[in-house]
Formats: sequence, C-alpha cells, structure tokens
Amino acid sequence: MHGRKAAGRTAVALGAVSVAAASVFAGGAPALATVKPIPAVTGHVMVNDRSRQAPTSAECLAQFDIACYSPQQIEDHYHLPTLYKQGLTGKGKTIIIVDSFGSPTIASDLQTFDAEFGLPNPALSIIQPAGAVPPFDPTNSDMVGWAEETTLDVEWSHSIAPGANILLVETPVSETEGVVGFPQIVEAENYVINHHLGDVISQSFGATEETFPSADSLFDLRSAYKNAHAHNVTVLAASGDNGVTDNYDDLSCCYPYPVTSWPDSDTLVTAVGGTEVVPESSGNPEGVSHDVVWHDLNKNIGGSPTDPTTCCAGGGGLSIFFSRPDFQDSVAGRVGKSRGVPDISMSASVKGAVLVYSSFQPLGQSWYPIAGTSEATPIFAGIVAIADQLAHRDLGLINDRLYAMAAAGGDNGIVDVTKGNNGMVFDDAHNNNALTTVTGWYAGVGYDLASGLGTINAAEFIPALVNFKY
Repeated sequence: MHGRKAAGRTAVALGAVSVAAASVFAGGAPALATVKPIPAVTGHVMVNDRSRQAPTSAECLAQFDIACYSPQQIEDHYHLPTLYKQGLTGKGKTIIIVDSFGSPTIASDLQTFDAEFGLPNPALSIIQPAGAVPPFDPTNSDMVGWAEETTLDVEWSHSIAPGANILLVETPVSETEGVVGFPQIVEAENYVINHHLGDVISQSFGATEETFPSADSLFDLRSAYKNAHAHNVTVLAASGDNGVTDNYDDLSCCYPYPVTSWPDSDTLVTAVGGTEVVPESSGNPEGVSHDVVWHDLNKNIGGSPTDPTTCCAGGGGLSIFFSRPDFQDSVAGRVGKSRGVPDISMSASVKGAVLVYSSFQPLGQSWYPIAGTSEATPIFAGIVAIADQLAHRDLGLINDRLYAMAAAGGDNGIVDVTKGNNGMVFDDAHNNNALTTVTGWYAGVGYDLASGLGTINAAEFIPALVNFKY
C-alpha cells in the first residue's frame, strides 16, 4: 500500500476503482453485482463489484471490458508450468509477507482460493513480532484495506510458488506516508531475519520520499535492509500505483511533479513496477498476449467516457535520497546520478486484474478482481523463491545480477517492455482539485523509468538468474 499507497491494492493512494455493473454476465452467469458493492477503501486498485463464484476472464470482459485472471492464466503467461514439471515450485523456501494488521480470515480464505484453482495448501504461519495486532474492526476502512492487501499478497505469492511456505508477519500500526508504521515494520523484519525464518521478503507498501521530514528520518529505518543483505535475504518492494507521481502526506493525490517512494527506492531493495498483461485478441478471452506499461485511464475501467483522469499507473522515477548505485552504472544514461526505479515489472493493471477470495466482513464470502504493484510484488516474490530452490541457496540482493544479465543480452528471460508510459492526470487535492498533468516516463528499448528492465519469461529467467556469472 503506498503510504498506504500500496501496490496491489493500488498502493494506498487511490481509492477503490468502481466499475459499473451490468445485470448479468454473457451466457447468463451470475453478475459481479449480485452481492452488495465493496465499500470504498483508500489504498489499492480494486474493481468495486464482487461475486459468489469466481468469474472467468470472458465474463469479466463481457461485463466490464476488463480481464480477471486466474492463477493458471498468470502462470502460463510467465511460462511457469515448464518449471513446475521439473519440481521447481519454491519447495523448501519461505516467502515472508509483511502487512499491517493482517486479515482475520486469511487461513481459511487461502484454502478456499486453493480449492477453486487446484492449488496445494501451503504451510501458512502468522506471527506478530512487533506487538499484538488490535482486534479486527470491520467498520475501520484502514483495517479492511489491509485485510484486502494481506489477502492479495498471500494468495498470489502462493499461486506463483505453490510449493513455498508462507510466513505472514503482521504489524500493529498502519503504515502511512512518512515514518508512521515503519518502526514496527523494521522491528518485525529484523526479527524474521535474525531468526532465519524466510528467504524473500515481499513488501506491498511505501511512502512518498517527500513525506519524510528529512533524509536522516528515512535512513534511520534501513537497518532491516542492511540486515537482510548481510544474511542473503532478498527484499522486494512495490513501486506504487500513482505512476510518475505519488500521494501527499495526508494520503491525497498527488504531487504536481515527478516523485518516487521508499522503500522501493532503496539501493538494498529490488523495486517491482507494473505492466498490463494484455488479453489475446484472437478471440480467446482466457489467453494473454503481451505486456505494456501499466497505465489505466478512469474512462477505460468504468468511469465517465469523457473523464480525462488517470486511474493508476506503475510507479517509477528518480530518488531524491539515493544516488545511482553501482548496479545501475550500465543504465546511467537513463537514471543520471540518481537511483532509478523500478528494476523489474510484473502484472499490475486493473484492465488485467487478478482474482482473490476473502470472507471477512464487510465483504463477506466473495471473489473480486484486484490489481496494482501490490499484485506485482508478491508475484515476483514467488519467482525469487523458485530461483532460490533451484540454486539450493538464497540469492539475496539480486540487483547486480539483474542489471548484468540485461547488459549481457542473450536468452536470459528478461522481456523488454517497449510500449506505454506512466504519466498521471488527476485532480490535485492541494490545489482546489485543479486538473493536473504530470508527464510520465516512456518505455523504450532497454531500461526505462516506466518498466525498469522489463518483465520476465520465468522458464528462461530463473535458470539465468541462478547461473549467471558476473
């Protein structure tokens, strides 16, 4: 959530995305609107309708003109079945999911999700090392938002690495813009690292760099990342869902100039951006074709046909706190003297959303499409877990490898994303809601600040990541 701007919930910054509901799906299937709409929750991109049964992409396309992907569709898109057939599922590795508050129903919800899609139940553990989490309050939109985030993170990291263990680490204070919530996150992550409880940390949250009172206030929160680096634990962070800009410290949208967020901007973290996984145009609504930079317009996902504003886009840009790390020297022409993000990008668009299941109130038992870099990050965490299994060791900070692989070229599984941009058009809450445009970064050949190095073909990428010599 990024600043409660998360990813996957569209990082906390935007409200829920409402998609107008028709009465029934094509073919008479139950409409998503057959149950009461999802309450608006600041913090992620979520289609504002849900259903008792898991809809297919064909049904979602017919009713909303968006796809809603199952685990199998996303697995196929990233060529993961080739690895699964070799027994590479993340077995023996543990993915660490860190979220404020967590979800009161995540254990049973994961079992329902698995049963629907034929996935094995993982070993799911839940700990609260930074203090007891307050009782879940279904009238508290912040808690509901984090429960949705938790659901997305757990279900989709598991869907990519079905053999990996999941450790959900819940913290008792909501992460918002600036420092708030991060001390507890740092404490919890240091506990996990010190006790050797996992191999890759997935973080679907972040705060706009400008919301920190000083550079030192941010640098004081880096101990967990230094600790992870020393213990070969990979740390991932979502790059956010507000494209080239991001939220103010009051969570309203957005700065009228390019900004980026932390911890994805940290040089000890791999920043995960967003792409749109485009449905096939061959008449097969259950198939997917290719990736472009994630950039959704409100009018394309249920808003007014004349609405000029941007719903959301993959976060990317230049840090104001971190200078260019050595691993980005090969892309100095694109990042200059600053740390650039993202590093890699995965599925995040609401036009190609993924399905999750939850049963906590006020949503009740329901399936709904959700999106954002909070989706992309746990997906990539699953990729890292499989790579660690193949390597028979933890790879730790992978950024050196990523950029060296890209510079070397060849069949390394990095798939360049060359179309799209992450510009934003929005009503500036700090300027009388004036319509504001922040020109984004454009994708192109090689590294760019819209998609990073690109996305992946896991069947080629994972062996290359493990075996690359640099």
